Amino acid sequence: MNSPIDGLEGLPDAQKNALMTQIEEMQVRDSLRMYNNVVERCFRDCVESFRRKDLESSEERCVTRCCEKFMKHSARVGMRFGELSTQAEQQMQQVMQQQTGR
Repeated sequence: MNSPIDGLEGLPDAQKNALMTQIEEMQVRDSLRMYNNVVERCFRDCVESFRRKDLESSEERCVTRCCEKFMKHSARVGMRFGELSTQAEQQMQQVMQQQTGR
């Protein structure tokens, strides 16, 4: 199996489409949840006063650094997850080859 979609070969097209729609909706929800969490956390950590309608320059720099840090962390986690997923898939293929080779 190269992707999760490959495992859906036996399903009728209507079920495949419904499942793909559901997966896309879940991804959108997760993205929005993550965005909201970043906004809340960076705001809480960086905004200290409400004296002006705009952020102070120090607050703006803090928010920028906070968001950049989160994005870099998310990218690193995603990359590492991909590496581990690839390793697990390769191990599974090796096990299956060993079992069929017996």
